[in-house]
Amino acid sequence: MIDKPKTAAEHGIMAGSPPPQDKRVTHENWDSPPFNRWSFQHVREVLPTVNLSRGNGPVSLLPDARQDLDDVPVVHDRDGRRTTLMGALEDTYTDGFIAIHKGQVVYERYLNDMTVDTLHLAQSVTKSVVGTVAGILIDRGVIDRTAPLSEIIPELTGSGYADAQLHQLMDMRSGVRFGEDYTDPNSDIGKIDVASGWKPYRDGMPLSVLDIPPALPKEREHGGHFQYRSIETDVMAWVMERTTGTHLAELVSQELWQPMGAEHDACITVDRAGYPLADGGLNASLRDYARVGLLYLNDGRAGDRQIVPAEYVRETRQDGDVGAFIQCPYAEHFPRGAYKNQFWVRDVDREQIMARGVFGQTIYVDPGNNLVVAKLSTWPDFVSVDLMLDGLDAIDALAAALNGE
Repeated sequence: MIDKPKTAAEHGIMAGSPPPQDKRVTHENWDSPPFNRWSFQHVREVLPTVNLSRGNGPVSLLPDARQDLDDVPVVHDRDGRRTTLMGALEDTYTDGFIAIHKGQVVYERYLNDMTVDTLHLAQSVTKSVVGTVAGILIDRGVIDRTAPLSEIIPELTGSGYADAQLHQLMDMRSGVRFGEDYTDPNSDIGKIDVASGWKPYRDGMPLSVLDIPPALPKEREHGGHFQYRSIETDVMAWVMERTTGTHLAELVSQELWQPMGAEHDACITVDRAGYPLADGGLNASLRDYARVGLLYLNDGRAGDRQIVPAEYVRETRQDGDVGAFIQCPYAEHFPRGAYKNQFWVRDVDREQIMARGVFGQTIYVDPGNNLVVAKLSTWPDFVSVDLMLDGLDAIDALAAALNGE
């Protein structure tokens, strides 16, 4: 039998006053295992952030119809392993998990000392949240997603982004060269870690996230195959800020967090220049992540209010280009997969979409089963296909149980 992953408390991380040196979370180790088991729920104690207000409006209610689903059987198709829903959550380093079926909370669990009020780092789920606000601004005519980016941001003239269009970035189909190797500190994404303030500064590294895009070259024509590049979202957010004259945190608050009836303020990490990390810095509560998912289940509506344009939701769920996705390493697991408007599409035909972040963050939207799931985790690796698929197996088993299968 495989031992269950240890919690932060079981590891002794940040226990004591002061904690032993080998148990302290630092600027150097905070996003490394096992320290991330503590730090992803305490980002404001490690990094500078800016608040993202929920305002003073009413909270969007989540009706309670919770069921005892801990023992729902889960079979992992790849190797036949059998467990239960709770066992699968523990095995995949879950911190929080909520399932909303037919508009009601049917299952909600907090592990690793997380609570309903805890703000948890979203990693690249942030991309989907920022993309949602971009969709609102595009629909309103504030942003032209077909204009060359250099016309909006002259600083990009001469870069690979000069003649790219915003919609190409939203689908991650630009032709700009960018390396997304999380384990290489000198890769392009490694430079973002330093520039964003997530890692200590090193000589020769950029001082701000916005120092990076103007130096990136073009390696192929825009509009080709999908290639995941975190910097695309940061450029998209730059367009949003430049066009509106409003800070990203304020934009997300005004256009999404307040209108959808978020329960808690959120926050987002900022670099030395005060620029928010649009590609991964959001911290919010589990239920508020689920509320974002509900917008995509309910055609952009929260209650009787249209928050996200219905057409933007439709194209996100239906218009992903499967052909452009075929070179993606995940294509073998998602043969009808795509990437659209900063969302991963698990299956275009079933309109199943996911906001995903490294270390196991997920908002999952399944219109066919009238289901939204939010899962927050602290995997021991940036990326794990096995843990990702195990989590999806658990969601599939839950959906089957809710449908009486």
